[in-house]
Amino acid sequence: MEKICKDAQSALDGLLFDGMTIMAGGFGLCGIPENLILAIRDSGVKNLTVISNNAGVDGFGLGMLLNTRQVKKMISSYVGENKEFERQFLAGELELEFNPQGTLAERCRAGGAGIPAFYTRTGVGTLIAEGKEHKDFNGETYIMETGLVADLAIVKAWKGDSQGNLVYRKTARNFNPMMATAGKATVAEVEEIVDLGSLDPDGIHTPGIFVQRLIKGEHEKRIEQRTVRQRETA
Repeated sequence: MEKICKDAQSALDGLLFDGMTIMAGGFGLCGIPENLILAIRDSGVKNLTVISNNAGVDGFGLGMLLNTRQVKKMISSYVGENKEFERQFLAGELELEFNPQGTLAERCRAGGAGIPAFYTRTGVGTLIAEGKEHKDFNGETYIMETGLVADLAIVKAWKGDSQGNLVYRKTARNFNPMMATAGKATVAEVEEIVDLGSLDPDGIHTPGIFVQRLIKGEHEKRIEQRTVRQRETA
């Protein structure tokens, strides 16, 4: 089966519909599938529920979908870099399901592993625990969290081959691997498409069985917060 598509639009053909749930990989602006996000914006699909570590920044990444009002709900762990997100949320225009970051990662991993729910101590006694089942194990109270599955997972990797085997690089490995397993369909964009067999089997992070379509993208790789120090004078 040929998985390589010519561009993001063709890779998403037939997969998008109003009201769907999309998982978007990445950590901050590192390892985000920016070409696929742009294609989703241009498609005009709306009323989306987006599962992502963050909401991008104003005008870039998932922030583009917020600007066009295509997102109705975010399931995230950190949204502090996006003023439009803040404005929409405080105005009651955007739903938000906040998760501790480790809980969000485990919910995605659980969904990909076919685990419907799990118990965690994280969030006990806080607003996170309200309305959730509580249970005691070995004298400690835990809350139940459900696994997450999406209609579509979009991920970004460093290298991929024609069968969709993926290798991530450094921080881009956050969230992308587990989200790739938790989509009913998974589309990946990579920096480089390599020959089949050239990836070390022991070094593959996402096996191609989880990936249905693949594109080679051009990536801007913005820095979310640039912090520099003044050079010391001699």
